This record gives sequence, structure tokens and C-alpha cells, in this order.
Amino acid sequence: MDADPMASAVSGDRPVGVSIVDDHPVVIDGVRAWLATEPRLRVLATGDDPDLVLRTAPEADVILLDLRLHGRMMLDKLAELSAAGRRVVVYSEHTDPATMLAALDAGATAFLAKHEGREHCVATVLAAASDRPYVPPALAGAMVGDPRPDRPALSDKEREALLLWFQSMSKASVARRMQISEHTVKQYVDRARIKYTRAGRPAATKAALLARAIEDGLIRPEEIGIYRSQASYDRPTP
Repeated sequence: MDADPMASAVSGDRPVGVSIVDDHPVVIDGVRAWLATEPRLRVLATGDDPDLVLRTAPEADVILLDLRLHGRMMLDKLAELSAAGRRVVVYSEHTDPATMLAALDAGATAFLAKHEGREHCVATVLAAASDRPYVPPALAGAMVGDPRPDRPALSDKEREALLLWFQSMSKASVARRMQISEHTVKQYVDRARIKYTRAGRPAATKAALLARAIEDGLIRPEEIGIYRSQASYDRPTP
């Protein structure tokens, strides 16, 4: 059995529960309408207060969070939610690379720019619920342009294993492709995580590890087809 560090929220026929936190009712209405076009998604609660929204729907699988609420940046709340194990997709008009990367560092599962449309919104939420990587174009640009120097060095085999794993393969499938054992694949992935932890940039989830690899230029966005939304959130064959 090949499992990600966090259990998938998508189980059987149960819709993915989503909570929307934004201080503009028109934005909430628009996002709710977008998500309503996808039968696998169900909006459970909305509002402009993260704590109240969470109390209303504590079972939500994904929280869609506006990064700026009532004039204040919510990076501290984002970090708090992420530390508590919540899947948070940041949804914001603030799309400068520094802000986007700060949101990832605070634990966001993904960052969605408000100018990006329904297709990317739906795909990002579905991917987040399954703990699978999906990087909309604006975030990809910020990652590729990240100039920070604390980039761990990965071996060719570690990079190959990560790339195949990011392409929605199971670890067993990666092992068959590379003609190595599944245990060795797990070792490659774990080594990459350890290197990022030592660099002060931990990546506990598959999505976070992908973000780090793209930030550092170790994986190119086009190598994993992250702009495709139609299948990025489907389960792979074990």
C-alpha cells in the first residue's frame, strides 16, 4: 500500500467538504457558484471569520482562505491552521512572489490567485483534498523565480524518483519504472524530505515537497503537466 503522509480526504462517493473564508460576499458567491459545477465538491460554510467558519463546519476537508481579511494579512492564522493539520488553499489578489512563497512556507497546500478562473479553482481544491500537487500558473511563476540560496542538492536518482512520484505514480509504480525496490523509492523520497528539513524548509506532504522542488528548479513545471486539471486529482493505480 502506497500512502501519502496525510490521508486522502476523498473517500468513496462522499463529496469533498469546503469552507470559504473571505470578507467580500461577492467573492464568496462567485466561488460557491464555481464549486457548485463540480459534483465532487460541497460548500459547508462561508464567512469572513476563520474561527467562526471552522466552528460551523469543523469537518471541512479544505479551507479556501483569503490571505487578507479586514485589512490584515492572515499568515499567522494560515500557519496555525496548517499546524493543526488543516488543508488550506490560499485564495488571494496579492500575487507577488514573496507573498506567495511566504504562504507556502506558512503551510498552505496551494496558492490560487483571484484572477485565475473556475477551472483552476476547482482543480486546486480537488487536488488539495487528495493531498496531490496542483500548481496554478501564477504560483508556478513565483516558484520558478524563487532566488533563495538554501537549496538542497538532490542526487539524480532522488530527482528521478520524485519526478515520477509527482506524476501521480504510486511508489510501487515508480519502483517498477526505475527497476528498483519500493523500499528504495521510499528511501529516495525520505532523503529529499530530510535534506529540506535540514535546510530549514520542511516538506511534510507530497504537495509541499513538489513546491520545494519547483521553487529550487529541481523539477520544471512542464515535467509534471501541472497546468492540466482534468486528471491531476484522480487516484493512481497502486
